[in-house]
Amino acid sequence: MLKSISQYFELLKLSGLDDLFLKSDFNGVNLSQNMDLASLEEKYKNCTKCPLSQGRIKFVYGEGSSTAKLMLIGEGPGAEENKTGKPFVGSAGQLLTKMLNAININRKDVYIANIVKCRPPGNRNPLPSEISACIKYLEEQIEIIQPKILLLMGKVAAQTLLKNGYNMTELRSKEFKYRGIQTFVSYHPAALLYHPQWKKPAWIDLQKIQKIYQKIGK
Repeated sequence: MLKSISQYFELLKLSGLDDLFLKSDFNGVNLSQNMDLASLEEKYKNCTKCPLSQGRIKFVYGEGSSTAKLMLIGEGPGAEENKTGKPFVGSAGQLLTKMLNAININRKDVYIANIVKCRPPGNRNPLPSEISACIKYLEEQIEIIQPKILLLMGKVAAQTLLKNGYNMTELRSKEFKYRGIQTFVSYHPAALLYHPQWKKPAWIDLQKIQKIYQKIGK
């Protein structure tokens, strides 16, 4: 795919077209139908827009199906993710995979990303300036994938995209719309590891997602 894209742009250049203007219809983000997620990851992997890049081993762009009906969004990479460049591969990621399997959803059929693409030191919450520097990447991913359902995992993801002052109980009890997409909030898998008493309400959240996911698939 990357080779064919490069050949296409080279052909345009040889034809005398030096500038390519792309249609923008998503909050100023310019997208080409021929530019896939893999090429964008390659383009952004050396980003230095915020100080988080200084502690980066690998850029954690996202992973999954580019045509996913369900997109999961967490907070930021952890230590294992920083090493591998893959989202949710540590203990929390293993739990997430089990949670998806429990509602008959294969992890490879969803798309998983984070609010920020580089690990915050000590797994602290990303700062507003770091989120601001990185959020365009996530917005672009959402526009390309066009999921039918968004599941925001944890308060940081929820507050970043929904911009309200609700607590987790309120966030979990409501359905939201983010850019016209059905959006739900549940606990981050890492929080469930530290607070196992939250696993029961998280299971309720997942069952709700499962019902909607199944209806969309019909």
